[in-house]
Amino acid sequence: MGDVATTAKKILANVEKVIVGKRRQIILSLVSWLCEGHILLEDVPGVAKTILARALAKSVGATFKRIQCTPDLLPTDVTGTSVFNPKTTDFEFRPGPIFAQIVLADEINRTTPRTQSALLEAMAERRVTVDGVTHELPPPFLVIATQNPIDHEGTFPLPEAQLDRFLMRFSLGYPSLDEELKMLDLLQRRHPIEDVQPVVSAEELLAAQRAVREVHVDEKVRRYLAQIVHQTRRSEDLSLGGSPRATIALFRCAQALAAVSGRNYVLPDDVKKIAPPVLTHRVIVRPESRLRKMTAAAIVEDLIEDVPVPVLTNALNMP
Repeated sequence: MGDVATTAKKILANVEKVIVGKRRQIILSLVSWLCEGHILLEDVPGVAKTILARALAKSVGATFKRIQCTPDLLPTDVTGTSVFNPKTTDFEFRPGPIFAQIVLADEINRTTPRTQSALLEAMAERRVTVDGVTHELPPPFLVIATQNPIDHEGTFPLPEAQLDRFLMRFSLGYPSLDEELKMLDLLQRRHPIEDVQPVVSAEELLAAQRAVREVHVDEKVRRYLAQIVHQTRRSEDLSLGGSPRATIALFRCAQALAAVSGRNYVLPDDVKKIAPPVLTHRVIVRPESRLRKMTAAAIVEDLIEDVPVPVLTNALNMP
């Protein structure tokens, strides 16, 4: 796990040269990438969502493409299409922007459900089929989709089944006054993203993804994370709780967070830290609870506090 922690620290330090004061969100992005999952950033414009994606790509020397989602965007604009070549009298496949290692789908809720489905299918399958031919997407593959929570005019909200496809949802948020002043110093002459260089290779990141799967999860911790998900299904404030996919996502993310912390075993505290961004977008608040100003985040936090934390007394159980 030392190699995973070293890889994560290199990327974290590199990204922090560009993005100020968002260590938690950068760590969550790394955890998601190590779990081979995808991220939904729900935030207002201008808080460095695009810069985060570009900085992650540059830190690993990965290819980066941006898809600006609009109502007239077609599925083939994302996946690619076959174009007739008059010289060879044959059709040639021209890959779309989804054929990059990091893809930013900006304002995903502004494109139509048909295009959303094509994008999410590629995310889930990690391959694209065009004209009966299947094309594999290049690893390590990560999609960062963004949504504006303020402006809903002319949007197509993602249904719950598609939200469940994202491993995590979180926000970057506004910087503090001191962080914003530091940001102005960094941007005075040129944007620091232009100076970001790769600090690890794609092969090192792929090795870290494989290593994360070997992190030990004690039986008590497994029961603890499953109980948290089951509590969301029993809550009177929620009309829909977490699915079995949520349990698997919580399990994987806890493994990755432990590995990033330099441990080869998961602690209950890892589960508590990672549960809100994994579960909040997978539950639906009842209308009557919403009228009482209750949010999914607050409900999930309360449910986590209600589940008894296991005590791992035998350290030998954790290699």
